Amino acid sequence: MRAVAVVGRPVARHLDDGTTLEVTRTPSDGTRNANSLLYGAAWRAAKALGYRRLITYTQAGESGASLRGAGWRILAHRPPRPGWHTPSRPRTDRGTSQIARTLWQAP
Repeated sequence: MRAVAVVGRPVARHLDDGTTLEVTRTPSDGTRNANSLLYGAAWRAAKALGYRRLITYTQAGESGASLRGAGWRILAHRPPRPGWHTPSRPRTDRGTSQIARTLWQAP
């Protein structure tokens, strides 16, 4: 199996409280249950480092089966954002606008 979990500080600044980490990617070679194993390992590593919370998001259309398999729970459903561009902070669209998301938390 070849897989990796990318974990870092939360993207949303209101969640960046010093005790929370966010899983931003979990690419794998397609091995069965690889993502569930990654989510479980990421949570164990985060706890060992003193973090109290680990979160991630799924986009509309993604089942979240790997997260459920790892024991994670849904915290919130987020509506689609119109985009990050504002006149005071111009941003380039990266293809994630207008997509609803689900916020998950490790057990």
